[in-house]
Amino acid sequence: MTTLTARLADGVGAIPADQWDACAGTGNPFVSHAFLVALEQSASVGGRSGWQSIPIIVDGPDGMPAGIAPAYAKSHSQGEYVFDHAWADAWERAGGSYYPKLQIAAPFSPVPGPRLLLRDPAAAAPLIAAVEAVIDQHGLSSAHATFVDPAQLPLFEAAGWLIREGTQFHWANDGYRSFDDFLEVLASRKRKAIRKERAAAVEGLTIRHLTGDAIEPRHWQAFWAFYQDTGSRKWGQPYLTRPFFRLLGETMGDKVLLILAERDGVPIAGALDLIGADTLYGRYWGCTEDVPFLHFELCYYQAIDAAIARGLKTVEAGAQGEHKLARGYVPVPTWSAHYLPDPNFRQAVGDFLVRERAAVESDQLHLAAFAPFRRSGD
Repeated sequence: MTTLTARLADGVGAIPADQWDACAGTGNPFVSHAFLVALEQSASVGGRSGWQSIPIIVDGPDGMPAGIAPAYAKSHSQGEYVFDHAWADAWERAGGSYYPKLQIAAPFSPVPGPRLLLRDPAAAAPLIAAVEAVIDQHGLSSAHATFVDPAQLPLFEAAGWLIREGTQFHWANDGYRSFDDFLEVLASRKRKAIRKERAAAVEGLTIRHLTGDAIEPRHWQAFWAFYQDTGSRKWGQPYLTRPFFRLLGETMGDKVLLILAERDGVPIAGALDLIGADTLYGRYWGCTEDVPFLHFELCYYQAIDAAIARGLKTVEAGAQGEHKLARGYVPVPTWSAHYLPDPNFRQAVGDFLVRERAAVESDQLHLAAFAPFRRSGD
């Protein structure tokens, strides 16, 4: 019988990059060693952030990691985008301590991807068991794997975890050769509206796509100002620190696409995307000048342009946002998995999730009816 040993590490940085990435693969940049270590080294996680990095590892018989869960001890529910505040309130009112809880995720990133990083598929069940053992042995309330790759859902379901459904809006590349090619599949009225938006957004501006060494310190400085403005309005205090963006450029600049809008050579707005194996991931946006439709241009239309140029299959433009629907981004399900050891708490949450899923799926069907694509007779 193969022997697998489970252990905790003191942060992603404690694990050699080659060992981590042998498990994580190269398809999704948000679970890469470089991305997660940049969060740690920049103090975006750790310290007083409420995110303590404690990866859970199952070692194979060769002594190398066979599977890793990118796990964090959380003292709050911020930066997750799968909201469990009501669960926390109910558990606390019942006399329990909801925090700390265990979060298996890419911090601050509502990006579907693997949450069990597997060099050896046989390590999946032992890795889930190791996560459960951490919860049980330390008396924690719960573990949550958020934005789980749908291909991994059966692994959590087989272990008896509760499954929660959500919704995002993604754009799918149906072999388009250009943006105009994409527009041709839209209803005439929607096609004209998008062309009008794009023309108004870029009037008097220059749009630049930068990646790798083309992203200079001055570009990061400009984007930091954009990020701070957006973060302070949305969250009160931005999640990421200034050094994170420098580290991102230094360690994985080839995976970064920075889209800037300039007026007379001065950046006034920007959108930050990460490039995956088959997906462009839109992450952050901000501006110092309010230009109508510029948010749509940089975050949605320019992302489509970039995906088509790179032959990518999908653009994921982040959490929420029904306004994306009119721009060709359609509702798709997202998934999370939850381990609640207390049987009564599990029963209550499970009953809620059944009702919630029915509402979510009904809403997805309703929203899909408003997609801008041509229908028979248009």
